[in-house]
Amino acid sequence: MELNAALTIPLPEDPTLVLDGCRRLLGPNLYATSPGAVGDALIAGRDPAPVLRLWSHHLGRLMTGLDWQAETVGRPFAGGASLYLAAPPDRLFTAAYVIEAAWYYCVCALLGQPAVPLPEMLHGLRAVMATEANPALCALIAEAGARGIDHVLDDDAVILGHGTGSAVFRFAALPTAPDWAALHDIPLVLVTGTNGKTTTTRLIAAMGMAAGLVAGFSSTEAVQVGGQVLDYGDYSGPAGARLLLADRRLELAVLEVARGGILRRGLPVGHARAAVVTNVAADHLGQYGIPTVEDLAQVKLAVHRPLQPGGQLVLNADDALVVAAAPSGARVWFALSPTNPLIMAARAAHQPCGWLEDGGLFLSDGRADLRLIAAREVPLTLGGAARYNIENALAAALAARALGLPDDAIRATLAAFRSDPVHNPGRANEFAVNGARVFVDFAHNPHSIAAVTQALAALPAKRRLILLSHAGDRSDDDIRGLVTGAFALHPDLVVIAENPKYLRGRTPGELPALMRQRCLDLGLAPDRVLDATSPAAGAAHLIALLQPGDLCLLLVHDERERIFALLQAASAADQP
Repeated sequence: MELNAALTIPLPEDPTLVLDGCRRLLGPNLYATSPGAVGDALIAGRDPAPVLRLWSHHLGRLMTGLDWQAETVGRPFAGGASLYLAAPPDRLFTAAYVIEAAWYYCVCALLGQPAVPLPEMLHGLRAVMATEANPALCALIAEAGARGIDHVLDDDAVILGHGTGSAVFRFAALPTAPDWAALHDIPLVLVTGTNGKTTTTRLIAAMGMAAGLVAGFSSTEAVQVGGQVLDYGDYSGPAGARLLLADRRLELAVLEVARGGILRRGLPVGHARAAVVTNVAADHLGQYGIPTVEDLAQVKLAVHRPLQPGGQLVLNADDALVVAAAPSGARVWFALSPTNPLIMAARAAHQPCGWLEDGGLFLSDGRADLRLIAAREVPLTLGGAARYNIENALAAALAARALGLPDDAIRATLAAFRSDPVHNPGRANEFAVNGARVFVDFAHNPHSIAAVTQALAALPAKRRLILLSHAGDRSDDDIRGLVTGAFALHPDLVVIAENPKYLRGRTPGELPALMRQRCLDLGLAPDRVLDATSPAAGAAHLIALLQPGDLCLLLVHDERERIFALLQAASAADQP
């Protein structure tokens, strides 16, 4: 029996009561520290709270019929509700079906429609449960947990331990007595946030390498171990963690975890020594039952759940959303001022923290303060102008300390790590072309674009030029916000590029027209807003216009390698 199609539940069709899907969560998640399943319901024109109570009631009836006792969590949200059911690793599909069946009975009751008799539904659910049952897997994971060894689940395999202490076992061939002495965890940190998480992830991994360890990371860009790229792509979910943690060379791991991965499958690991939340801003709202930025903050802060005793949660004290959502416990704050109240309180309580003061990055371990490095000596900060990268540097340094890395390795990494296509591709990568400074950045939401443009606005320039393009899966207001954020650079010329591969429901020309109008609304003359058929074509046009003293920002979401090649060729042509 294929478990993902093992049972068909005839959900009534009603536009005001829609089950938006049920998902298996393979690890700690928004709702709990244990795996389980969650369903999201869209409830239009009704109060979600009583609907959720009825849904939970029917979930309880089904669990009683299945002789199943487990944690459940209901969460109403604007326009809907979510219902979570904790489950062992061999009952995750069953949990999803139980949640769906409970929704079925809930909707039938609300609509006054006849429903399948409960014994008949329970019979189908028991069949799924029997098919999915894997007592050997549960016993193996329980034994690993008793020995302090983490596990990472896949659909047909489990990884016990991490990196040098890992072993992969297929469900079809589970050992009764693995070599427990060879299995262990390694220092591991989770990194999330709306912006800055990839840069912070790369920084921490580089600090591990500087300390002499074989460090690796999974991220939105790639999976890399010891400087070797295992694969390129968006690996900010559990697939990246599995690829990384199964590599037996690995001695220190940094996992970038994005909102989508947390909501779709939960966190990939159950053990971590540190976790970082860089910031929270509006991005991809309205998916998976997360309609507000406050909800999004709760999702990001779920990274605290795998922290082991003594683990540290590194948080941005300047971000009000992070502060409001922060759980109690071992919080390690960083901020851009020593007078931030949370920094002052941490220092008074002799707790670890980090801050910017008099142009220097300071760290405290709760006993002594250390001026780690001057901000201007950190290339990522563009001489101290890129304050968002000062935040990323502080976050990375505190996480590295939590992993036990020495200050010398942290300092050396911050002094050497650059925003270039080698160290940090797509993050304020700078090129010199015809006496102009050109920056390429992947900033893709108003918060990140404004941070980049505000930093670059502090740099002197005769003219300021921008390339704008974006994917079509943003609202019109979001697109206008992106353009508004870009105008913090005070551009003299804007080139707007179509993004043909990423129309995502938009018609050709629709997004450029929207961005053009916003440029005009913000005061740019019509002849100062130019069009291009693609990001690479737009970049080529701007490169041809560059003059000594210009500053150019290319906001790139596609064709980045082609654009790098254009810039490298133009830069080489300037060399004598």
